[in-house]
Formats: sequence, C-alpha cells, structure tokens
Amino acid sequence: MSSNSDYDVIVVGGGAPGEHCAAALAARGLRVAIVERELVGGECSYWACIPSKSLLRPGEAVQGARDAGATAQVDVQAALAWRDFMVSNYSDAGQERWLAGRGIDLLRGTGRLAGAGVVEVEGVRHTAEHVVVATGSYPIVPPVPGLRELEGVWGTREATSMKAVPRRLLVLGGGSAGVEIAQIVRRLGGEAALVEGADRVLPREAAPLGGALSEALRRDGIELVLGMHAAAARREGDEYVLQFDGGKELRGDRLLVATGRRPRVEGIGLETVGVEANPHGIRVDEHMRAGERLWAIGDVTGIWPLTHVGEYEGDVVAANIAGDARPANYEAVPRVTYTDPQAAAVGAIEAEYSATAPVSEVPKTATYTHAYAESNGFLTLLSDGERLTGAYALGPEAGEWMQQTRRWRDCRSELVQCGIAVRKRRRRPGDRAPAPPIGGTMTSATTPVPAQREPELAGQTVVVIGGSAGIGLETARRARAEGADVILTGRNPGRLKRAALEVGAQRTAVFDATDAAALKSFFQDLPTPADVAALAVHIMSNTALTGATYDIDGGQQFVS
Repeated sequence: MSSNSDYDVIVVGGGAPGEHCAAALAARGLRVAIVERELVGGECSYWACIPSKSLLRPGEAVQGARDAGATAQVDVQAALAWRDFMVSNYSDAGQERWLAGRGIDLLRGTGRLAGAGVVEVEGVRHTAEHVVVATGSYPIVPPVPGLRELEGVWGTREATSMKAVPRRLLVLGGGSAGVEIAQIVRRLGGEAALVEGADRVLPREAAPLGGALSEALRRDGIELVLGMHAAAARREGDEYVLQFDGGKELRGDRLLVATGRRPRVEGIGLETVGVEANPHGIRVDEHMRAGERLWAIGDVTGIWPLTHVGEYEGDVVAANIAGDARPANYEAVPRVTYTDPQAAAVGAIEAEYSATAPVSEVPKTATYTHAYAESNGFLTLLSDGERLTGAYALGPEAGEWMQQTRRWRDCRSELVQCGIAVRKRRRRPGDRAPAPPIGGTMTSATTPVPAQREPELAGQTVVVIGGSAGIGLETARRARAEGADVILTGRNPGRLKRAALEVGAQRTAVFDATDAAALKSFFQDLPTPADVAALAVHIMSNTALTGATYDIDGGQQFVS
C-alpha cells in the first residue's frame, strides 16, 4: 500500500472486534495502528463476557454438585477474586504486550474521523489508506419516569464488577445480560427480581426457548415479572422501588438496567467522511464497507451485537482490505445465554418444519442431573424441507449442541431430520412415504403432526457412526424399535460387539471415524441390495467426522 500515509490501516476502537481485525491485518504484513480510549480488549474482556461467565461458573458448579448428591457452597469472596483474576485486575498491560508483539501501534485516547483516511487522537492527526470503525455500543436507559435521576443505578459494568452481592437485585430487562446477572446474584446468595415487557425472557429468540428458560429461572428462585413495564422508579432510603400500573411494587437494595445497547456513532466524526450518523448503526455493504476506504465492524454496525460476530467481521474486513473479496454471511449466527441451563440458538428462529427432542427422553447416561426425567430442556431443529436452517435448545451445555447443528446445516443432504441426515432417495413405483425422524416430532408450521411411535422404518437401513455407546447406541435402539435394519461402527471392538448383540445389528465395522480413508472405505464397501438401494440411507454421526462425499446406492452422501 501507499507509503505516504502513517499507516496502511487504523482501527478506531480496541475492543475484541477491533483488536482481532488489527491482528488479522498485521498478519498480512500491513502497518496497523489501533485507537483505544479505555482498556484494550473492551467491554467483553473486562465488563461483559469474561466477568459474567466467571461469576456464573461457581454457582453452576455448586448446583451441579448438589444435583449429583453432593454438598457444596460458594465462597463468595473467592468467586469475586477469581473474577478479578480473569479480567487481569482491570489492567490491559498484557494486551499492550500482545499488540506490540504483532507490530501493532497503540494510540491511546479518544479517536474521531477527520476526513478520508485521517483519524485524530487527542488533537494529533494520523493518516492511513484505510480506516476501520469499531467503536462499539453503549447501554440504553429506558424512559421510565424518575429512572435517570436516580443515583447508584447499575449498568452491566457495575454489576459484573460488584464488590459485594446485593441482598435483593431488581433487574430491568430480560435479555441475556439481565438473566445471567440475575442468576449470578441468586446463586451467590442474594435474591433477584427481573422485569421484562415481553411475556418471556429472551424475547428476541424463539418463544419456546424464552418460555422454557423462564420456567427454569423461576425454579431457581428468581422472581419474574413478565408482560409488564415499570411505570416509575424512585428511591426510598436504602431501597430502589419500581412501580407498576395497578399498584404493584418491587423493592431491592440494587437496581440493574439491562435493557439493551445502542451503536456508538455520535462524536466520532462520521460527518467528515460523508456518512450519516444513524442511531441504528453505521450502514455497511456485504463486505462491511461503509464508504471509500472506510469500514465498520462490531456493535457499531447494529447488525449482530455479539463479540464473536464482530471478530468474524474483522476477518472479513481484513480479507477485503488485502484484496481477497469476501462477503459477510449471517445465515448461521450462534448465540448462547450462559445461564444454568444454557439457552442456545443458531440460524433462524422459525421455519416451515421443526423437530423437537426433549431432554427427558435422552438416556440417563447422556444427561447431567438426577432430575433429567422432569427437565423441560429440549433441542429443536428447523428446516425449510431441504436443509437445516436453524436450531435452538435449552439444557446442560446447550451451546455445545449448536456446534453439531452447525455441521449438520452444512451437510449436502437434501433433508435433515432431528439430527439424522437423510439423502432424499429416488422415488420408485410402490414406495411408501418417507419415515418420520427418530426420537422427535417433525411438524409443518401450519399442520402439526404427532410423533410416530409405531414401526415406520421397516425395510430401511440405518447406519450409525459411533453407535457402540451413548447417543449413538440409543439411536440404534430406536431405529431397531421402528423396524429398521442397523449397521453399527465404533472404535472399541468389545463394546461394539456387545452393542451389536443388543440391537441385532446387521453388520458392524471397527474403525476410527476421524480417519477419512477408513470412513471412505467403509461407505464404499456398504452392501446395496435392492431393498436398501430403493430406500433412504440414514446416517447418524456421533463423532467428529472429516467432511467428505461418499458414493451410496449410485448417488452421493456427504458427511460433515
């Protein structure tokens, strides 16, 4: 790039997306500077993601021990000290060294655009061929009468950096931040009451997910006031008071406002580069371009206010600046609320078809608690009839489940049903309709269809990769119960033999499914008699398979 400028790229904003983008640019050999007015690492590292998860973990561990029949309690002071350790005691000295090690200059102070390719930091002008705006967002205070005049009201920063646990915390807002902090306080020994104007928490996610998490939080002892808005806020002595129409009041010694955030677009000089400051965020094209040699990433775009999305956008911008045209794709954005149980989702929140598998129907060995039979947890998959378009779940480590659904989404099958990838077979005269999914209910958005428990897979062959134990073995059991012939694979010969005897497997194969060559050989050797060739071959993966395409029945099956 041109040597007439001070830098090839200046990134305005040193939060997680900004520093990630800067590192990606520096790795391509570009001269990069990053501007930061507070701490390098930003909101996520010191006041949001990291401290909130650090404070959630002790309560989750104690609850897990109790669910398993043990006795445990949280050492609150140790938990707060652990939080301080995880945020480096609110020092970014380590991040300074990290930037220096990558040859990235750190410009301390408030930065603003001062024309095309010019960034002013504390009165000093710096030039660059490209500028990336990553100024993040700031919290919104709702127009509740009396609220803005109150002193000592917490935002998420004050909540995650608490020095003592409130006796009773009032929370305005039932999004991820609100519910996580409410559970933190509850499990560290305080009380919590949460107010949300919608009829459920997580109102931007699928209704069943927010509704189920609402039930779980109530079981945890958190008071939920749903479908109501605070009409006024005031202080009486040491208490905050939220008043509602009809005379209802909530009282607590702390009040948290967690009603969302707004892109930080004011006062950053957008007008100097011909970009209109929009309260909904800086408008960008599919390549994250906001103007001539101007880019924007992270919360400031208003697209997806999630750290990992901002970092992804940083990679997109780095590629485009380097000359590798790359559009951003938001079809499968994963998001997790790290309560216990976790609420997680990826992709769309509704579709023409859906399939739901309750946690209560999963074998005991695959769950985390004695109360599995009463759990309201579940996994729902969404489909347009040809591919998986989204998923959401409530349960232990539900965020990890989304990793699997993301892989299923990429599968080159023509249909995905309840975790089993189905290659749509060629219909032949006399064929019956395709079987419903194993272990769940596939429904149309307009015509619900009850789960089929009678044998519906008779005459079909189900191949279970990793089917000698756990969920794989349970899938094989259900397939056999519904009339299918079963082929099992696994790594442990003894365990595979026992599983095969139990389910009456037609055939077994011992190999490591992460071995691409062995997996390919297995599929090539599959028998294809007429009764199998005429029917769909179901594939259930319980291992980390290498994505590849294999010939089956004269067609192709992709395993991802």
